[in-house]
Amino acid sequence: MSSVPSVTLNNSVEIPQLGFGVWQVPDDEATSAVQTAIESGYRSIDTAAIYRNEEGTGRAIAASGVPRHELFITTKLWNSEQGYDTTLAAFDESLRKLGLDYVDLYLIHWPTPGQDKYVDTWRAFEKLYADGRIRAIGVSNFHAHHLKRLFDETETVPVLNQIELHPYLAQGPLREFNAQNGIATEAWSPLAQGGDVLTDPAVVALGGKYGKTPAQVIIRWHLQLGNVVIPKSVTPTRIRENIDVFDFELSADDVAAITALDKGQRTGGDPDVFGA
Repeated sequence: MSSVPSVTLNNSVEIPQLGFGVWQVPDDEATSAVQTAIESGYRSIDTAAIYRNEEGTGRAIAASGVPRHELFITTKLWNSEQGYDTTLAAFDESLRKLGLDYVDLYLIHWPTPGQDKYVDTWRAFEKLYADGRIRAIGVSNFHAHHLKRLFDETETVPVLNQIELHPYLAQGPLREFNAQNGIATEAWSPLAQGGDVLTDPAVVALGGKYGKTPAQVIIRWHLQLGNVVIPKSVTPTRIRENIDVFDFELSADDVAAITALDKGQRTGGDPDVFGA
């Protein structure tokens, strides 16, 4: 059994606070990466239709030998499939590729406000949830104003909002908004892939202080903020290192120092315009 703590979502479903992401992992590499992650103690796996690795992820799940109820599997609806009927069909296709009877969490990948379909899409999510085919439904890359529209026009508050979040994009106001509305915050790109967070002198110094890698320090920062976090790697040693973060704790001052590195710097798209 995994020793990773869980976060209880607003529908009482529990999600492991530390999971494994497979963004940008080719399908043929996803199988071995996910197998290594599961062997290392991860029980939450995060994929998406657009990653084109649901099948490889599914193969690893099937081969893992871990009972299905001990795993927490997330996938996401891509922008081109938004809309009520297309969402239902896309979900069926994701289930087929994963080789599963249900997923634990299904997310709208981006609001794509220019399409103006995310409310109808969310209604399809509500149906899938009501039908028992998904244990929890949430969103990804939603700003507060996108969430408010769902509050106003639909019946179900998302359980989780997965957003770009790392020390250079700390997302304080959105994290606070999520918390005030009972929505868990999950960090994608938690180590700011493509950025220089891992070589920031403040982070490197804290690694030396605690005898941990810069990545481990940042993951610990996420956990102590209360974020759900899904670091990605295809390197077995790093996969194992990224879950080896439960034997130390950052001081409150050190958490604040990392948070203070915030530059508002995105490595990905702006949800107000991306995919519009």
